[in-house]
Amino acid sequence: MKRKPKSYNDRFNPDSSWGDEDSDSFGGQSRRQPQSGKPSFVNYTSLGILAAVFILGIGIGIAFSSTATISPENVASREFIDRSAPNPELCVQFGASAMVTDMRLYVTLNPFNVYISQPSMRPGCVLRTNNWAILEQRKLVNQNQVRECKNRMNTFGFTGPLEGQPEINCIYQNDGAKNLFLNQPGSTAPATESQNF
Repeated sequence: MKRKPKSYNDRFNPDSSWGDEDSDSFGGQSRRQPQSGKPSFVNYTSLGILAAVFILGIGIGIAFSSTATISPENVASREFIDRSAPNPELCVQFGASAMVTDMRLYVTLNPFNVYISQPSMRPGCVLRTNNWAILEQRKLVNQNQVRECKNRMNTFGFTGPLEGQPEINCIYQNDGAKNLFLNQPGSTAPATESQNF
């Protein structure tokens, strides 16, 4: 059954209901146009609150990152490691500061198991190969130790101050264990390590 279209006079008839004035004859859709001159107050308020929360979050993040406590429990920067190294000025000038981990590894064959002791961390220093004379001048290594370490193309690393009783070892630079932080997905080009010791 089809509805008859309303006539022009029916729209302004006082007997017609309020909803009929605004409804279209074809689907009951409103003919009212949205108010274009007045934006909603709620939209500006919510945008302002969101912007304030965002800016406040950035400010709090900057404050936390700039006032990070640097202590042995929280090693947050390379500068802290450099300052903690034995003989820090000498280490930075002639080598690189390092974190030295001491632990023991036990391997049983029957049954096959691997056990690791609790590691201990302490500051250390790795000298470049052309700066070994510092250790020789202080009589901390002899010619045989230097020759053996040089034959294996290694370098020296130490823990403890050189003026006291340092623990000096011939150490090997492991190029097989790549730094996975240098080649992250999405980076433009992989960085190359230029500090060969």
